[in-house]
This record gives sequence, structure tokens and C-alpha cells, in this order.
Amino acid sequence: MDAEGAFKAILLNISDELKDDNLSSLKFLCTGHIGKKKLEGVKSGIELFQYLKEVDKLGPDKTEVLHSILCQIKRDDLAAKLNELPKYATTDEKGTREQEKVKIAVEVIVENLGKDWKKYGRKLGLNDPKLDQIKEKHPFDLGEQVMEVITVWKKMRNEDVKADELIEALRLCKLNYTADLVEKEMENHGF
Repeated sequence: MDAEGAFKAILLNISDELKDDNLSSLKFLCTGHIGKKKLEGVKSGIELFQYLKEVDKLGPDKTEVLHSILCQIKRDDLAAKLNELPKYATTDEKGTREQEKVKIAVEVIVENLGKDWKKYGRKLGLNDPKLDQIKEKHPFDLGEQVMEVITVWKKMRNEDVKADELIEALRLCKLNYTADLVEKEMENHGF
């Protein structure tokens, strides 16, 4: 189950366990976040939670407001359910982890690729004129040629790159030894 699915399941469970007086108290505590007219029509915890989501006060990684108001109405048992939510990496954390993986992959590839760099560049989508330009720019430095291939590829992808794509391109070139080295280095770094 993904973060959103797990989150919805917990909210449904909390809603089911709210008593009528609990819901009234929660509605009162939400008047600073949700308009009174909307709150008057709320008949369940789920409806209230939906309004909190709409005003950006509730989400899989944003449970502080709900946690706080559940504690205020002395329903610590329900507030504790929010702590059961699996901690999924936020988008920023995922992006940072992926950048680290790409960095590791690039270091290993630059160090180990060698003369097959043009074939590798083609698998990443670079055309022959671009590869020839790279060769002219760095005529006697294989490492710089490989680095330039990856830099151009990143620009083509608007920096939306994944280490798995670099590894897949190695495997498509039958450069399995280098691909294995990349994966081993990532494992050594806890990925």
C-alpha cells in the first residue's frame, strides 16, 4: 500500500472510532482552519478530514494539526494511530537519494568505462555528431569523454535522471562488469 492508501485507511479507522461528542469538539477546534458554514454540514470524521486536506492542514506527511486536536479532546488513542503511519520518504528526500545514487554511478562509470564510451553514449540517446564533438573537445582523456557524455545526457533529460537508467544503458552495451561495479558501490553506500 502506498503512503496515500495507508493514510486514508488510518483516517477511516479514526473516523469510525469518533463518538458524536468527539466530532463536535473536533469541529469546534477546526474553526480556525475551516469556515463555520462548512463545519455545520460535517456529519463524520472523514468529511472533516477532507476539509482539512483541502486547506492543506492534513496529508500523509502533514498530520500535526489532526494529532494536536485529537490530543486536545483527550483521544490520545486515536492520535497514536497517526504515529502508525509508515514513514515514506518525501519527494525531496527521494530526489536527494536519487541524486546520490546518480553521483555514485557516474563516478564508477567514469573510472571504468573506457573505450566503449561512444557505444554507451548512443544507448543514452546521444547522436554521432554530438559524440564526435565530445571526442574533439577531449581528444586524449577517456574519463572526460565519459563525463561529458553523461553531462550532455543529463541536460537532454532536464536533470530528471535515474541511476537505474545509467545501469540499464551499460547492460544494453553488454558492459555487465561495469554495471555490476556500479550496483556493488551503491550497495556499499546503503542503496
